[in-house]
Amino acid sequence: MIKTLDRYFISLFIKKLVLLTVIFFLLSFILTIFEEITFLSETKSAFYLPFMLAIFNAPTTLLEIFPFVILIAAQLFFIDLIKKRENELVKINNLDNFYLIKILALCSFIFGLLIIIIYYPISSKLKFIYFDIKNVYSEDGKYLKHFNDNGIWIKDEIKNEIYIINGLTKKDNFLEDVFISKFNDNFDLVENIYTKKVDISSNKWIVENPTIFKNNLQVQSKNKLILNTHFNIDKINSTFRDLNSFNLFQLIDIKKENMLLGYSSQELDLHFLKMISLPVNFSILVIISSIIMLNIRKDKSYIFHVLLGISLSVIIYYINNIFDVFGLTNKIPIYLSVFFPIVFLGIISIIGLIRVNEK
Repeated sequence: MIKTLDRYFISLFIKKLVLLTVIFFLLSFILTIFEEITFLSETKSAFYLPFMLAIFNAPTTLLEIFPFVILIAAQLFFIDLIKKRENELVKINNLDNFYLIKILALCSFIFGLLIIIIYYPISSKLKFIYFDIKNVYSEDGKYLKHFNDNGIWIKDEIKNEIYIINGLTKKDNFLEDVFISKFNDNFDLVENIYTKKVDISSNKWIVENPTIFKNNLQVQSKNKLILNTHFNIDKINSTFRDLNSFNLFQLIDIKKENMLLGYSSQELDLHFLKMISLPVNFSILVIISSIIMLNIRKDKSYIFHVLLGISLSVIIYYINNIFDVFGLTNKIPIYLSVFFPIVFLGIISIIGLIRVNEK
């Protein structure tokens, strides 16, 4: 009988989870499609491209919404159970409330593992393709970006001229040991520029003491050269930190490359830790949701408890963001910014489990 109950409760929770996942995926798709249509409105792209881009981008958006999905799914599970009075099956079989919570927490943990192992690699690949397609249709200069042991590589297009830029290292607002090759629209070499340091704090790059190679001549200049580009320090950082377009193994490789290039890996570490902690995070959210629903009083409606659960999830979301900022600004260590909220919520969940099991 208990095994039958296990299968029934697990299937009921999975149905709620799948239903909400589909609903939020469609909402993500609908919200994204308008943005993509606007982005491609002045290009000669195929009519289906905005829809394809929205499909490629929606899984990543859904990934950020999954904590809300898992919490609401648990609430709908209990609402369905209580309305049909099927929660009495637990008491009839001499089981307690902890039995239900344990099943949901285990399902959520396994769901989190599946997200990491299966869903995230697929969504990151789709996000990578999404960025590649959008780069092609970008209005602010078609560009490519890459970094490896040889530093940063950027391709930029300005007024029918193509720039291939290689910087060995990046320090503060400066790109160091920079080699710039300028081509015309037929990709014929116009000139090469070498400099020890370039100020990239704005879109107007300040090239200090450039050495210009043109027409087989080498000219050393003591004056500063202004290079108008579509990039600045913020855009370069954000361009190289589209972390949702990399799977976990690629994130590890990127961290190694960052260490070679002397770049900070704080955002990368934060993203990596948040991903691998998803199963535990999901389980805690389900426990919190279960505690809320099992404390329903007759004078309170289900809607009240659902709204309470959603409000708590929003509060938890902003608390996590605050700790993320603390970690990225070196107020606290990165690992502490990720795991402190989880430990804190875990303690609250344990206290709630003790109380709810007495009901």
